[in-house]
Amino acid sequence: MTAYEIRVDGHLDDHWSERLGGLAICRNDDGTSTLAGPVADQAQLHGVLAGLRDMGATLLELRAVRGAVGRPPVR
Repeated sequence: MTAYEIRVDGHLDDHWSERLGGLAICRNDDGTSTLAGPVADQAQLHGVLAGLRDMGATLLELRAVRGAVGRPPVR
């Protein structure tokens, strides 16, 4: 299992977490949101990305976080 941080434009409400694989959502001061947490495999990652696409969210950054599983960083 790999942890990911996904940053999107705009602030997402917490209710989207369930639709996006249970990832934690942090609303950043710069008007973006960071989703973070463990993703089981590539199929789940593609599901999260498809959910963001279906919501119309603009993807700004996607990165794998080695050795860290859990909550997004405080910004």
